[in-house]
Parts: sequence; structure tokens; C-alpha cells
Amino acid sequence: MSVDYDIIIIGGGPGGLTAGLYAARANMNAVLLEKALPGGQIANTHEVEDYPGFEHIGGPELASKMENHAKKFGLEVKTTGAEEVWCEGDERVVKTSDGQKLRAYAVILATGGTPNLLHVPGEKELSGLGVSYCAICDGAFFKDQVIVVVGGGDAAVEEGIFLTRFGSKVIIIHRRDELRAAKIIQKRAFANEKIEFMWDSVVEKINGDQKVNSVSVKNVKTGESSKIDCGAVFIFIGFKPNSDLVREEMEKDETGYIITDTSMQTSVPGIYACGDVRHQLVKQITNAVGDATTAAVAAEKYIETIHDKELINQ
Repeated sequence: MSVDYDIIIIGGGPGGLTAGLYAARANMNAVLLEKALPGGQIANTHEVEDYPGFEHIGGPELASKMENHAKKFGLEVKTTGAEEVWCEGDERVVKTSDGQKLRAYAVILATGGTPNLLHVPGEKELSGLGVSYCAICDGAFFKDQVIVVVGGGDAAVEEGIFLTRFGSKVIIIHRRDELRAAKIIQKRAFANEKIEFMWDSVVEKINGDQKVNSVSVKNVKTGESSKIDCGAVFIFIGFKPNSDLVREEMEKDETGYIITDTSMQTSVPGIYACGDVRHQLVKQITNAVGDATTAAVAAEKYIETIHDKELINQ
């Protein structure tokens, strides 16, 4: 059975679009599968200030530019998701959410992940308008403002410490009376004069019209409610990588992130991963773009080895 494409890219964020750009420029027959609007999380990001070459650009505008750039070189984009990926010999098969089975020599997983949500009123409405899940991305927007951080693990406390570079004060809200973060991280936070802690408390509502102006908080032990005036709420209560598509056993870390080699290949030959779904230090647009460049070039070389094998066997 002949393949439908050389490369199938799953996910239309910055990583997927960059992989599509490089694959198309290399004259690969490539398709990108994205069930929503291309751009991934940046399509829902109000402002981007940390992508080289753009001092300031709206997330949807940057996503549109990336998509148009890739399409200019011939990338096909299908509005459908992927449900499962598996191997059949040298072919990689992708079952789409609309019931198709697409075949290719290589698959690039640019599926990202999903931050755990508080599921409180105002969170969705004010996302990108003071509600954030990435301190490195958005911290600089809130200079000299009170910043609320929700969570008690390593990520929450480390990001809280980072946010003291910008905020006048950082208030870490945690539902328990002690942190889950590593002791050394706790010590750094407790020693930081700009950090305050609100123990045994949960956020019930995020308030604001066009931007965040306060959070409503409840003490889980006393039932007492209060309101904190603030300019931003950073939520760090976990992140789930979308790493469960591949049928074959694939090497992952203890939290589900896919482990790759330096060419972005996973432990399953012919399947590559880039961006937030991959085990790495930070989750940034620039990381996804760099990963995807490597993955696309590596996938092209992998496909060449398959064609060479086919020639030898003729």
C-alpha cells in the first residue's frame, strides 16, 4: 500500500507550523493536522514580546503569519485531529478524528500539552488578560503590580520567585498549610521579602472587566472569604503533555513527557516530537520552533534512508 504523504505533522502550534515550513521547503509531501485554529496556545495569547524579531505582536497575528508562511511553500493543512498513531513496517499510520487513516514514512508530534485549570469564574474570560500559565512569557507585563500565584509545587514556587523580578509583591496561594516544593526552593521563597503566602486557601473567582483586578479567595478551614487586589494571576497546578497518541510503547519521563534524542526522534523510529510535549527545561515558542526545525530535517534524512533501501531491493 502506498503512502499518502512523506510526513504527517500532528499539531498546529509554532512547532507544528515550523516543521511544516521546513518539510515543505525541502519538497516533502507534508500535511499538518490541527483540530482547532492553527497557532496552538499562542492563538489565545493576547500579546507576545519574547519572540525574536517582534518587540510586540499579538498572538493571533503571529500564528497567522506562521501559518501563511508555511502554506506559501506548499504545506497542506487539514482541520482534523489525530486519535491514534501506529507503525506498519516502514509506514506510520495516523487515524484522524474524522475517520481517515493517513499513511506516511514519518510523523512529527507537535501536540503540546494542557495546563491544569482552576475551573473558576473569570479564568477563561480573562485568559491572556492577566490570567497566565507561563511566568517567563508574561511576567514582564506586570511590572510594579501585585501578582498572585496559585499552587504549592516546584513550578509554582520557582515561578513565584521569578515573578518577584517584576511585581511589587507576589502572593502565593496554596490550599494546604505547607508547600510541596523541594526544601531548597522553599528556603529561597521564604527568604524573599517580596513573597507572601496565603495558606489553606483556594481561589473561588478571578475578577475583572477587560483585565484582572482582583481574586476572590476562601479559607478552606475557616470558610472565611476575602478579596485580593492584583494585576495578574499565574496558575501552576500541573501541566499534562498530550503524549498518548502512539500505540507502540514510547519512552517518556515520570510525568508523561516524551523523551527524544538530539534529532528529536522518539524511541519509536520514524516518529519525532517537538515543543511542549517533549521532555525539556522550558516551554517557549523559541524552543518549539528550534525543536521542529531539527525534527523536520531529521525526518527528511530518515525518509531518504527508506528510499535508499527501496532502491537496493528493486
